[in-house]
Amino acid sequence: MEYTHEDIKNLDRVTRLKLINSVTGIKPANLIGTIAPNGQTNLAIFSSVVHLGSNPALLGFVLRPTGEVPRHTFENIQKTGFYTINHIHPDFIENAHYTSAKFDAGISEFERCNLTEEFREGFYAPFVKESPFKMGLSLREFISIKSNGTLMVVGQIVHLVIPDEAYSENEIDLEQSGGIGISGLNSYYSLTKIAKFPYARVPEVPSFS
Repeated sequence: MEYTHEDIKNLDRVTRLKLINSVTGIKPANLIGTIAPNGQTNLAIFSSVVHLGSNPALLGFVLRPTGEVPRHTFENIQKTGFYTINHIHPDFIENAHYTSAKFDAGISEFERCNLTEEFREGFYAPFVKESPFKMGLSLREFISIKSNGTLMVVGQIVHLVIPDEAYSENEIDLEQSGGIGISGLNSYYSLTKIAKFPYARVPEVPSFS
C-alpha cells in the first residue's frame, strides 16, 4: 500500500481520519479531567499527551480547533488553570472510550461513563479514582498551531501519583503499571516491555556488522 500526496488529499474524510490517526503507531491513552468554575466536572480521552521537558516538568497535549463545537476541556482549563492526566487501564477501557462522545456541558462524563471523581488535598481538578497512575497539572501556556488551527496545551506537573509496584530505581515500568495505548481512533493495545539498554554513549555503541 502506498499513497502519494494527491492520494491522501483525495481520501474521504473518515478514511483519512482513521489512516492518519494510526501512522504514528501506539500512542499513550489518557483521560483528562477538568472542572468548571461552577463545579461541573468533565472527563475526556486523549491520545496526544507528550513529554516536553523535565525541569520544569512539562507535558503537552493537542486540542482540536474550538470553532463552533464546544470544547469543555479547553474551556475549563482556560478558566481554572488546572487539569489532571490519568492513565487508562484494561479494566475501564470501555468506560474511558465513551468519554469521547459529545455530551452536553451539563453532563459529567464521570457520572455518565461510570468513573469516579477523586479530589486530592491541595489540587483543584478531579482525578480518576480508578486510575492508579495520575498527574495533576497547572497550565503554563497555549501554543497555537497555525497549520490546522489546533492548540498545544502546555502544563507543569505539580502532583504525581505512581503505583508502587511500577516504580523502582527511579524508573517507571509501564507494563507493571498496567497502562494501555491507542492506535487510530478506537483500537486499544496492552504494553509489554521487551528490552532495556544502557544510556547510549558513542564509545559503547556495539558493532552491528
